[in-house]
Amino acid sequence: MKKQYILIGFIALFVQFAQAQFSLDGEFRPRTEYRNGFGSLIADDADAGFGISTRARLNAGFKTEAYSFYLSLQDVLVWGENRQILPYDQNNSFAVFQAWADIKLGEGFSTKIGRQILSYDDQRILGGLDWAQQGRNHDAALLKYSKDSFKLDFALAFNQDYSNPTGFVSSGTSYDTTGFFSYKTMQMLHLSKKWSKFSGSLLLMNNGFQEYEDDGVTADGTSGLQTIGTHLKYNSGKFGVAANAYIQTGQRQGEVDVKGAHLLSLDLSYKSSDKVTFGAGVEVISGNDADAGETGAFFPLYGTNHKFNGFMDYFYVGNHANSIGLVDIHASANFKLGEKSSLLVKALNFSGEQELSSGEKSLGTEVDLVFKQKFKGYALVLGYSQMFAGDGMYELKGITEDLAAGSQNWAWAMLVIKPKFL
Repeated sequence: MKKQYILIGFIALFVQFAQAQFSLDGEFRPRTEYRNGFGSLIADDADAGFGISTRARLNAGFKTEAYSFYLSLQDVLVWGENRQILPYDQNNSFAVFQAWADIKLGEGFSTKIGRQILSYDDQRILGGLDWAQQGRNHDAALLKYSKDSFKLDFALAFNQDYSNPTGFVSSGTSYDTTGFFSYKTMQMLHLSKKWSKFSGSLLLMNNGFQEYEDDGVTADGTSGLQTIGTHLKYNSGKFGVAANAYIQTGQRQGEVDVKGAHLLSLDLSYKSSDKVTFGAGVEVISGNDADAGETGAFFPLYGTNHKFNGFMDYFYVGNHANSIGLVDIHASANFKLGEKSSLLVKALNFSGEQELSSGEKSLGTEVDLVFKQKFKGYALVLGYSQMFAGDGMYELKGITEDLAAGSQNWAWAMLVIKPKFL
C-alpha cells in the first residue's frame, strides 16, 4: 500500500512539474466579412464579396533554467476551399508560424533563434500583424540584452530559398522570393528605455533586397534600404502623448534611390472617465515627388499596417507603395459599455501628401466602428466601416465616380476562442 501511495505521489509531482515547464494552448478564430469596397473602391456593377475564414493555431512551449522553446502551428481555412474528400489542403495554407529557442547567456543577455514575431513600440515599422489570419513572422537570430528599464535587441537575418538547390549547395545564394518587401538580408537594432512617465526607443534597420538583371535573372549584390527613427511616449494621469519620427534612405527593390522619405505622427489621448477615452492625431507619410529612378515615398515595411490609416486598408496594406503619400487626420472615442464590452468609434480624414495629376489632394473620410464583447472563455468582435470617397480617391484608385458604387463599406464579425490545454 505504501508503494502505491509513493507512486501516486511521484505521479502527482511529475504532473505538477510538467505543467510548470510545459504549456499547450490554441486559438480558434473564424471571421466572416462582407466586402463592398474593402481595400479599394468597388464598381457599381460589381458584386460585393462575402466569405468566411478560420485561423486555427496550436501552440506549445517548454521552459528550463537554460532555455525556452516555442512552436506554433497554424492553418488558415477558407470555408469551401476544398472539394469533398480531397486528400490534401488545396489552399496549401498550413504552416509553422513560429519555431524558436530562446537561450539564456547570463548577465542579462539571451539569444532567440528561429521563426519568430518581431514586434516593437506601436508596431508601426515592425509588428505581428495579428489582424491578418496568417500573421507576420521573420526567420532571424536575435541577440537581446535587458537591465532594469533598458532593453537592446539586435537581429540578423539571411534568407534563402530552394528554387535553385544546386546553386544553394555550391556557390550561389540568390533569393528568388519577391513581393511585399521580402528581403534577402536584414540587420536591425532596437534600443528602448522607460522612465516613470516617459519612454523612448530608437530603431535602426537595414534591409537588403535581391537584385535582378533586365531579363529577370538574379544579379550579384543587393539594394540596401535603411529605416531609422524613434518612438516616444508620455503619460501623466489622464493625458497621454505618442509620437513617431522615421526616415528612409538607400535603395528600394529595383535599385530605386530613396531620398527624403519620412513618416511623422503625433497622437493625443485623454481619459475623461473610467468609461470614456478620447483620442486625436495626425500622421504624415511622404510620397513620391522625385525624378525617375528616385523616390521620396516612405513605406512602413513590416508593421501592423491594418492598425493605421483606417481599417478598410486603402493605404500601405499591400498597396499605395511609391504613390503620393498620405496625410491622415483622425479622432476617436473608446467607450467601456460594461465590465466585458467596449465600443470604438473612429473618424479619419485622408488627403495626399502631394497633388494628383489633376491637382487634387482630397481623398475622403472613413468612419470605423468596432464592438467587443467578452464572454466566459471566448470573445465576439464586430466591425463596420464606411468610406466617403473624395474626388481624389476616384482618381487615385482608377475609377470614375459615376462608375463606382454609391456606398463603399465593409462589415465583419469574428469569434475568438483561446483554449489553454495545459
